[in-house]
Amino acid sequence: MNFQNKTVLITGASGGIGRTTAIAFATAGARVALHYGQRQESAQQIRESLPGEGHGLVQADLADAIAVEQMVSEAIAQLGHIDILVNNAGVYQEHPLDQTSYSDWQTVWQQTLNVNLLGAANITYCVARHMIERRSGRIVNVSSRGAFRGEPNATAYGASKAGLNALGQSLAQHLAPYNIGVMTVAPGFVETDMAREVLDSPRGDSVRQQSPLNRVARPEEVAHTILFLAADESLFLTGGIVDVNGASYLR
Repeated sequence: MNFQNKTVLITGASGGIGRTTAIAFATAGARVALHYGQRQESAQQIRESLPGEGHGLVQADLADAIAVEQMVSEAIAQLGHIDILVNNAGVYQEHPLDQTSYSDWQTVWQQTLNVNLLGAANITYCVARHMIERRSGRIVNVSSRGAFRGEPNATAYGASKAGLNALGQSLAQHLAPYNIGVMTVAPGFVETDMAREVLDSPRGDSVRQQSPLNRVARPEEVAHTILFLAADESLFLTGGIVDVNGASYLR
């Protein structure tokens, strides 16, 4: 896949899937703007390690709508334009209903939806308006198998990802006349820092055994799928949701 002369904004690019996706796009010739929330040093190190030149760095609290708008404007200023948006940033907090106070329940739901769904919706709005003017673009959302399989201990996370799926499919229909594709990748567990605590715990083996491959996904496998969906030749996949879960959950 060749992304020469393409520009990409990736949210949550300071680690995990975002970091690996940034490296993959840059290796394929793209210029990348890496968004981070708080991990500035990590994001800077990743930018400095990317092959090629002209990569950018932008910061925003995705729960802050004004900060999101400013961040997108800064990314456009650094890159000149945005061809591809990857909505990768997300938060995960366990809050089992039978063990969580009502006030904590409210807090976790608000925080999770503000980042995973409303943050992604606001970024998509700002970038899509820019893409509409250019009558071209790709938006790839990073969802989760939890949107389909359920997240019994993190219900807000599962609901936010289900909402992200619906957002992507609705916008795929709305933005198609502008030659803008909106696709979604839905991984299961991935070898990232976010999943490390679970994978290294006594639960780790049972998690890996959920897949007949007896492992979880590597970040590179998710990044490869994101690049495939963002490619010029993949426009007719708009509205699609691609599972990357090693057959651990089939729908």
